[in-house]
Amino acid sequence: MKICFIGAGSIGRRHIRNLSKLIPKHDLTIDLFRSGFGTPLDPETQKLIHKTYTNISQMNRDYDIIFITNPTSLHLNTLLQFQNHANAFFIEKPLFSNTCLSPKEIGLNTDKIYYVAAPMRYTALFQYIQTHIDFNQVYSIRCICSSFLPDWRPQTDYRQSYSAHKELGGGVSIDLIHEWDYITYLIGMPQIVYSIIDKISALEINSDDIAIYIAKYKNTTVELHLDYFGRKNIRQMEIYTANDTIICDFLENSISYLSIGDKIIIPEERDDYQSSELEYFLDIYNGLKPNTNDLINAYSVLKLAEGSYENKKEIIVK
Repeated sequence: MKICFIGAGSIGRRHIRNLSKLIPKHDLTIDLFRSGFGTPLDPETQKLIHKTYTNISQMNRDYDIIFITNPTSLHLNTLLQFQNHANAFFIEKPLFSNTCLSPKEIGLNTDKIYYVAAPMRYTALFQYIQTHIDFNQVYSIRCICSSFLPDWRPQTDYRQSYSAHKELGGGVSIDLIHEWDYITYLIGMPQIVYSIIDKISALEINSDDIAIYIAKYKNTTVELHLDYFGRKNIRQMEIYTANDTIICDFLENSISYLSIGDKIIIPEERDDYQSSELEYFLDIYNGLKPNTNDLINAYSVLKLAEGSYENKKEIIVK
């Protein structure tokens, strides 16, 4: 299998390492295309790379899969540039930095496979939630993902990261699109969404650092809070039913049933669920599984996240 990565940031390097463990070495060739301005590869990743290109004209056009793992603001142009170089594309989340152009308007080759990353779906905790909780019996859901942006990448200045710059695809509303992805994967698209997306903290960034949503479904409601300035990491989903309140903690990998007093711990490492997603994508490529996050779905979730969903209501405080 011939694979090429476009970009080799932290998530790209992680995918390269995990792929090398999933596919026998004699069946796998990994090439890399990068601008030449990125951080030098660590020795472990470098030894897994067959060829590195900095000019698209030098590249082969017969790859099985291309992984698009460069900054979000480059995803659209990268897809257009490389669409004839591979049969399938794995695109890191979010799909694009905005929803100015829909997938249909872009004019991509529809015979190709396009999958957009949604790693939280593959966590053991999410799998438990999906199989053990009847969402037809849920009255309300409250989710939060709060963290401190300067702590995200300890070896770099947060002000230089793409997250800090709206023009590079930064902003907590789309940077943490995971939450809207797993919510809609569980219960579908809402009827109405109210949103506040703003920059309010002292962080030295020009992207939004808070995004708050209230969504109405036919028989349930959803509250979602995302921020870049929380000084203690929190990533939870609270589920309110007639019989219990269930706290799903994605950092602790635990589920607590508050009424009956039960708590379940589901141990897991990050590479476990990241590898599970890669395995699922390879099954999509081989025609064994449906594509559950194609361009259309990922674009719809992006519209929710950026506050441009058709049935949205923006809250304006004067």
